[in-house]
Amino acid sequence: MTDEASTARLVEIRSYKLKPGSLDAFHRTVVERALPMLREAGMEIVAFGPSAHEPDCYFLARAFADLPDLERQQAAFYGSEAWRQGPREAVVGLIETYLNTLLWLSPVAIEDLRRRNHHP
Repeated sequence: MTDEASTARLVEIRSYKLKPGSLDAFHRTVVERALPMLREAGMEIVAFGPSAHEPDCYFLARAFADLPDLERQQAAFYGSEAWRQGPREAVVGLIETYLNTLLWLSPVAIEDLRRRNHHP
């Protein structure tokens, strides 16, 4: 295994199709409530924000060590009382559908993705 392959991370890109007109409320809830919780839970947020070309679409990219790490972290987070009693309904209520895509990326590619898609 090469050094790059051994340090590659599994990046999940979650694409959301939001209910019409809900993008601003979704973004605000993500930034103010969901992202701080995800970070506090130890998830590595790579990039997030509104789609550059589709209205009412949004994305969230997170990096994990591997598929078992992704599954463990997400089960712990999404099953937590803090999420279920916190912003879950405010977030989920604005989503029509979502799709997850998993990609193995090098640390350099992840940093490039992070830099080019920075949202304060």
